[in-house]
Amino acid sequence: MADVAYYTKEGLERLKEELQYLKTTGRSNISKAIAEARDKGDLSENAEYDAAKEAQGLHEAKVAHLQEVVASARLLDESKLDTSKVLALSKVKIKNVKNGVVMSYQLVSESEADLKSGKISVSSPIAKGLLGKKVGETTEITVPAGKIEFEILEISR
Repeated sequence: MADVAYYTKEGLERLKEELQYLKTTGRSNISKAIAEARDKGDLSENAEYDAAKEAQGLHEAKVAHLQEVVASARLLDESKLDTSKVLALSKVKIKNVKNGVVMSYQLVSESEADLKSGKISVSSPIAKGLLGKKVGETTEITVPAGKIEFEILEISR
């Protein structure tokens, strides 16, 4: 069983849409590829058939994994989040104490993480260092580049 992961409504919908696509269109495309390869003759020496069957196995493994993820997913009601401390799905504005750079992140599940849109995984070093902290607190977080001290400026939903 997969670990329980918390998702935004949009993130969970995206997962469900991908699963539905894989179960319908994806399976259909693989079946066609297997049928085309089978039509080309002797299966014992047919590399195309072997490749199509291998692709089918990988596809079914992905479907099974996504089904497990969706089954263990939990939807968080963002309107009920406590903004007094940093939690999963919190939006946090932090300042690097050393150089004064201010950054904003939302802490999301690993599959929703997208640094370009300001979403970091709750399992990332920065998120782990921020969890449970309150506005005004500073925390020293070990990242690949070394230790960085951050001050929490704002927490919102």
